[in-house]
Amino acid sequence: MPQNGRPLRNVSGSVGQPVRVPKMAELVASDLRGRIIKGELSEGDALPSEPALMQQFGVSRPTLREAFRVLESESLIEVRRGAGGGGRVRAPSLEVAARYAGMVLQHRGTTLRDVWEARLVLEPPTAAMLARRRTKADLAKLEEALADHGAADDPAARVEAHSAFHDLVVQLAGNDTLALLNAMLADIVHPANRTRVVADQGTETHDRAYRQTMKSHRLLVDHIAARDAAKAEDLWRRHLSAGSAYLLEADGPTSVLNLLP
Repeated sequence: MPQNGRPLRNVSGSVGQPVRVPKMAELVASDLRGRIIKGELSEGDALPSEPALMQQFGVSRPTLREAFRVLESESLIEVRRGAGGGGRVRAPSLEVAARYAGMVLQHRGTTLRDVWEARLVLEPPTAAMLARRRTKADLAKLEEALADHGAADDPAARVEAHSAFHDLVVQLAGNDTLALLNAMLADIVHPANRTRVVADQGTETHDRAYRQTMKSHRLLVDHIAARDAAKAEDLWRRHLSAGSAYLLEADGPTSVLNLLP
């Protein structure tokens, strides 16, 4: 039977199987989560006081605080204790989703090669998408990122600038789903790149890879400026394939798990 106007959920999804009645804390968390996702509660908004929420939902303080813990674990609210405290809304973010997805891959023992294969599927089409959609403002941002990369004067700064350029290409493509998937992979690939590049600094292999990277980044911006989607995608696929070979040929981390701090 419905409870508080909400249908009960059949966890198994099969007729005739036992039905688990959601706990009141889950129902309260679900209601508040929905309001945050729909934008009815915005980033930084203070939630109503505990007494007000207890009255609104008809629950006890322990039940309400359990609901708060659920939302805190999802990074949807921040609870401040003491005078002037209470719950404040944190909007869903790509960074939190990517971090959680990365933990799943780590738990499964996913290899870096596996992650790079996914990156090769994901990133080249975004370069083509950007070439078709780009604006003058997009080109200005790409040129600025190129300048930052060229100005980087040590291996650590160079790899950060390199990573930022790749992320920017995906972000400017304008597809939120692809941006989320890229952020998930980037949280894994960028630390691996940093480990490899810093260990390789001062070698001819590193210098040659840096020169080729700068050349590829410059050429990509030129293809995007010309709205040549086919050339942009082909170049970016070849660039990423070379990056994969450079990263994976070294005696460094081979598993996502090895990148945990």
